[in-house]
Amino acid sequence: MSRRTRFSQAAVAVSVIALAAVGCGKSSTDTSSDSKKSSSGYTGKGIGLAYDIGGKGDQSFNDAAFAGFQKAETEFKIGGRDIEPQDGESDADKVQRLEQLAKSGYNPVIGVGFVYAPAVKEVAAKYPKVTFGIIDDEQDKAANIADLVFHEEQSSYLAGVAAAKATKKNHIGFIGGVDIPLIHKFEAGFDQGAKSVNPSIKIESQYLTQTPQEGGFASPDKGKDAAAGQIEKGADVLYHAAGLSGQGVISEAASKKVWAIGVDSDQYAQSSLAKYKDWILGSALKNVGGAVYDLAKSVVDGKPLSGVVRGDLKSGGVGFADSNPKYKAMKDVVAAVDKAKQDIIDGKVTVKTTQ
Repeated sequence: MSRRTRFSQAAVAVSVIALAAVGCGKSSTDTSSDSKKSSSGYTGKGIGLAYDIGGKGDQSFNDAAFAGFQKAETEFKIGGRDIEPQDGESDADKVQRLEQLAKSGYNPVIGVGFVYAPAVKEVAAKYPKVTFGIIDDEQDKAANIADLVFHEEQSSYLAGVAAAKATKKNHIGFIGGVDIPLIHKFEAGFDQGAKSVNPSIKIESQYLTQTPQEGGFASPDKGKDAAAGQIEKGADVLYHAAGLSGQGVISEAASKKVWAIGVDSDQYAQSSLAKYKDWILGSALKNVGGAVYDLAKSVVDGKPLSGVVRGDLKSGGVGFADSNPKYKAMKDVVAAVDKAKQDIIDGKVTVKTTQ
C-alpha cells in the first residue's frame, strides 16, 4: 500500500558519513556474492545503487547517496553493489543497469536522480517482489516503488537568508546546473529567502545547460566560468545547485575571495574541496543518504516503503550546514537563518517552488 512518509530523524547525519573515502571513476563495487538472511527474514543480496550524472566522487548529490548505502551495509550487515553511469548513455542503458541489479537479487534497487524515472517504471513492473527507489522524482506510481523526494526550496530559502545577510554589496548569485523544474525549486527558494531579508537585493541567475546530457551537472569548467561572470558583475555570495559542476563555482569563488554556498552535502567538510573551505559559507543540505538508508531499513525490516516519501525541515530531510567557524562567528547571520528555519517549520512562512 502506498503511504506518505517523512525521513527518520535518526538518518539525518548519514550524508556526512565516510565521504572522505569516496573515489571517482566508472567502477562498481560488489560487497556480497550470496543472499543474506537477517533476523527479520530478509533474503536479498543487499542494496543496489545506480548513480546519477557525475557519478561517485562529486562531493555532493551522488556521494550523499553513497554514504547512506555504506551506512545501511554496515548496520544491517548486508551486501551491496553500486554502479557508475556512462557518458552519453541512453534510457535503455539505465534499464539494463537496474535489471542487472534486480535480477542479481539486490533489494532495494535505487536510481539516484530523476533521469532514472522511465527505467524505474519499466523495471519495477518486471520485478514486483523487488522494492525500487528513485530520488528526486515522484511520477512513478506502483506498489513496489518509493519516490524519495525533498522540499529543496526550504533549504534553499535558508541559503538565501544567509546570502542576503552575508553580502557586503547587496548583490548575490544563483547558478543552476540544468534548466529544469527541479532546479527551479532551488532558485525559487533562494530568491524568496534573500528577498525576505532585503526586497531590493540584486540576484544574478544562470543555468549552465538546457539538458542534463549537455553536462550541466558534470562540468566544473562550466561552473567556474559562470561564477567568474557573476563575480565580475559584482556578486559576492554565490549559491550553486549544479552537482559536480558546483566544484567549479566553489573554486572560482574561493580564488576571488567571495562566499560560495554548497548544496546537497556539507561541502565544507568534503576532502576534495578542503583548499576552498574557508570560502564555503554553508551548504543547503538534502538528506539523500538518509533516504537511501531509510528505504534499505524498511526492506530489511520487512515493511518496505512505497509511494511519496518527502523530506522537509521538520523531519531533517533538508537543512543548512553550519560547519564553517567563520559562519558560526556571524551571529546575526546565524540568528536570521535559525529564525527562518523555525518560521518555516511553524508554518509562518510558506516557501514557493516556482517564481
